[in-house]
Amino acid sequence: MSELLRASFLRPPALRLGVNIDHVATIRNARGGDHPDPVRAAEMVAGAGGDGITAHLREDRRHIRDDDLARIQAATGLPLNLEMAATEEMLEIALRHKPHAACIVPERREERTTEGGLDAAGMHNHLAPFVSRLSDAGIRVSLFIAPDPRQIEAAMMLGAPVVELHTGEYAHAEGEARAAELRRIADMAALAAKNGIEPHAGHGLTFDNVAAVAAIPQLAELNIGHFLIGEAIFVGLEASIRQMRQLMDDAR
Repeated sequence: MSELLRASFLRPPALRLGVNIDHVATIRNARGGDHPDPVRAAEMVAGAGGDGITAHLREDRRHIRDDDLARIQAATGLPLNLEMAATEEMLEIALRHKPHAACIVPERREERTTEGGLDAAGMHNHLAPFVSRLSDAGIRVSLFIAPDPRQIEAAMMLGAPVVELHTGEYAHAEGEARAAELRRIADMAALAAKNGIEPHAGHGLTFDNVAAVAAIPQLAELNIGHFLIGEAIFVGLEASIRQMRQLMDDAR
């Protein structure tokens, strides 16, 4: 076997990049009107190296709005990952739009951004019908959880095919604390994969901290938004996505 062929067998699978376009809508909503349009951002993602669109439809509609969902789906062939709270309102919207995936996240009206992972273990009875109804509709269900074995076990019990590991603690830690968080993410990605669950990761990832997470071989997808939109102010959205794509590929 040639060295090139051997290397191809040893190399982890390509890591997908889901681009969260929420904060294009945040800027639009700050002044009202239609500009900047998150749909335009969605159209740019594929050409820049992104593999999917992520959007969080919040209860208070602070960024993505209901009509954005259909427009995003019509404008691009990329899969849409709808982040949603486990409420009847959001379930009805998801069932109507039928995105490729639905990531169930914790949500508090007063939070600035998603603070920590979903307590899938403590909310089993509440979450079970949501996972079931979304799955029955052909929507791939993901649970946004802390990298914790109890939460992985809960995802298994719920029958969720995907978990997204919250990387916020890793992103905000330094030194040994960051190294410990990285080990926790890697261990939980391995545990999820061992038990037939596809592990994703996201929250707080930047050019400076993404490589170590991207190098975890079991991870199949990273979802990144706020940093990419912020960096786009200085270099443009396509350049921002391309650089993140390159850093992820290099890490693999």
